[in-house]
Amino acid sequence: MPDIIQLLPEYLANQIAAGEVVQRPASVVKELLENAVDAGATSIQLIVKEAGKQLVQVVDNGLGMSPTDARMSLERHATSKIRSTEDLFRIRTLGFRGEALASIAAVAQVEIRTKQRGQETGSLLLVEGSQVTSQVPTACPDGTSIAVKNLFFNVPARRNFLKSNAVEMRHILDEFQHVALANPQIAFSLYQNDLEVFGLPAGKLSQRIVALLGNNYKEQLAGCEEVTAFLTVKGYIGKPESAKKSRGDQFFFVNNRFIRSAYLNHAVLAAYEGLLPRDTHPFYVLFLELDPKTIDINVHPTKTEIKFEDEKTVYAVVRAAVRQALGLHSLTPSLDFEGDVNFAPIRPLRTSAGTGASTELPTPLRHVEFNPDALAASVSAAAARQANRGSGGSERQAPARPTEQARRDLEAFYRELGQPVRPAGEELAPTPPVVATPVLPELPFVHAAPPEPVGRPAPLPTGTAAGLLPTPTVGHSSPRATQVLARYVLLPVKSGLMLIDQEAARERILYEQYVAGQTQGAGHSQALLFPRPITFSPADYAVLQELTQPLHLLGFRFAEFGPLTIAVEAVPADLPAQGEKELFEGLIEQFRSGASSLRLDRREALARALARRVAQATSLARLPEVELNALVDKLFACQVPNYTPDGRPTVVLLDGEQLAAFFRKAGA
Repeated sequence: MPDIIQLLPEYLANQIAAGEVVQRPASVVKELLENAVDAGATSIQLIVKEAGKQLVQVVDNGLGMSPTDARMSLERHATSKIRSTEDLFRIRTLGFRGEALASIAAVAQVEIRTKQRGQETGSLLLVEGSQVTSQVPTACPDGTSIAVKNLFFNVPARRNFLKSNAVEMRHILDEFQHVALANPQIAFSLYQNDLEVFGLPAGKLSQRIVALLGNNYKEQLAGCEEVTAFLTVKGYIGKPESAKKSRGDQFFFVNNRFIRSAYLNHAVLAAYEGLLPRDTHPFYVLFLELDPKTIDINVHPTKTEIKFEDEKTVYAVVRAAVRQALGLHSLTPSLDFEGDVNFAPIRPLRTSAGTGASTELPTPLRHVEFNPDALAASVSAAAARQANRGSGGSERQAPARPTEQARRDLEAFYRELGQPVRPAGEELAPTPPVVATPVLPELPFVHAAPPEPVGRPAPLPTGTAAGLLPTPTVGHSSPRATQVLARYVLLPVKSGLMLIDQEAARERILYEQYVAGQTQGAGHSQALLFPRPITFSPADYAVLQELTQPLHLLGFRFAEFGPLTIAVEAVPADLPAQGEKELFEGLIEQFRSGASSLRLDRREALARALARRVAQATSLARLPEVELNALVDKLFACQVPNYTPDGRPTVVLLDGEQLAAFFRKAGA
C-alpha cells in the first residue's frame, strides 16, 4: 500500500493559516495597526477603499525595517518579539503573531515600503499570493507603509462570503477604535475612499474618548482608579444619566490589549445596580494592568478573550473601583438630611406618551378622601407658622379660615385625581384595617404549542376543541374589556376569563403592521415640524447605514447632515412622542441582538425591534374602554394573536374549572 501522508505545499499551508488569521478586511486592519504600535510609531494613518476589499493601507513613522527584516517578515513563524518559551508568559506587545503578514500575503497583493531611521534609502517589496515578485531599494520616509490590495483575489469563495460595505466598514471602525483608545499618546487618522473620517491628535485619554466617540461625552466622564498589589484599574466611566440603549461604547483593555469579557461587564453592572434606567447600558473605558504571568491570552485566535488566574479577585477589584468612582463623583443617590422627609410635595399627574391618559396614582394618594375645609385650613396654618417664624411671632395663633376660591380650587384638584370629595364640615371616617390579600397560585398559560424559535410562528386555529384560545368579538353587545394594573386587559369569554398582556398584544399588532408596510414598499410617515439632527458613534452610524433601506420601508425619513450625523425628517405614523436619538439607539441595539441570536432577515429583525420599542414606550398606560376593545379586536385580527414575534404569550385563558380551583385552594 503506498504512503498517503505528505507535506502541504507552502502556498496552501499559508492559505490555511490565513483562514484563521484573516477572516475579513478588519482582521488585516487589526494586525497592521498593532504592528505599527509595536514599532514605536507616534503617528499612524489608516487608509481603506471599498470597506477594505480594494485597499487596506497602514502608514506609520515607527522604527522601520532593514531589507533583510522586510523579507523575513513575510515568512511563517517569523517574529522579533519572542526568543524563548519564557517570553510567551511575559508578552506585553500586540502584534506578535508570527504568521500574520505571511497569511495576509497569501490571500492578497501586498506592497511594503519601509526605511529605518538614519538610512538613506528604504526597501520596496511586492508580494502576490505568497510569492515575492520584486524587492528593490526605494526612496521613502522613515517608518513602514503596508498596502494590502484586492483581498481574497485568489480565493473567490472567501471573497463571496464578505458582507456589504457597510457591514465590513463597521468591523473596521471597531478595530480602529480599539487601537486608538488604547494608545491616546499616538496620533491616528482614518481615510475612507479618500475622505477623512477621523483625525485624532495625540493627547490624554479623556480627549481621545471625546474625539473618537463624540462631544456628548464631554460632560459625562467620571474618572475611575483603583490600585492594588495584584491589579490596577484606571479609566473612565459614564454617569448613569448618560446610559444608552445600545451597548457599543463599552471597552476593557488588559495590559493595553482590547478584550471582551461578559464576566467583567457583570462586575461593572453590579456597581451600577439601582442607578440605570430600564434596558440601558453604561459607558466605560477601563484599563486593567496586572502581571502577564497571571493571565492566558492564547484562549482565542484574535486574543480578544483571555483567562485570569484569579477571576474572583479581578471581579471584586473592578466592581469596587467603579463603585468608588460613582461615589466620589456624587453619582449615587444620597439622603437629604436638610429636607423634611415626612412631607413631600404633591407632584402633578403624568400622562402617558401619545394618549393623554392619566397614569396610575402613587399609593399614598390612591384611597384618600378629601375634605376641602380641613386641607385648606392645614395649608393656611402652615403658611401662618412660616410667616410667624420669619417675623419672630408666636406659632400658636389660630389659622385663617380658607377662602371660598381656595376651597373650590382644591376640590377641583382632587376631582382630577379621581378621589371622592366629601362635603365641607363632614368628619373623616376611621380608616379601615388593612386586610392581607392571599397569594394566588401562578396563572397557567394557554395550552398551545410554542412557536418555532426562528422566524414567524405558525398561525394557531381558533376555538376550544384542542384547548386553544377562543377568538372573542368585542363590540357594543360583547362583554366589557377591563384594564387591570394599567398593564393587563381582563375580558369575560364564554368558557371563562381571558387575560391579555397589553404590551405584548401591542407588540404583536405593531409587528404585523410593520411587516405589511415593508411588503407594500413603504410605511406611513408623519413629518416632523423641524428636522432633528442626531449624531452617532462610528459603530452605531455604520449599523445605521446598513439599515437605511429597511428603516425607509418602516416610515423613517432622514438625510446625511455632516460627519456621523443625520437629520430626521419623518418617523412612522402613530409613533409616540419621544426622543428620536433614544429610539434609534434602541433600534440599533435590538437589531444587533436580534439579528445575531436568531439570524433573522434584516427587515424582519428591524420590524421586531421597532414593535418591541414602541410597545414598551406605550406600556403601563390607562386606556378608555373604547381603546381597550379596539386593542382586543386588532389583536385577534392578527395572523398569530397568541404570541409576540419572539414567542412570548400575549394571552392567558382561565376556564371555569381553573377559576374554581383558585378558591378551593384559598379556602382549604
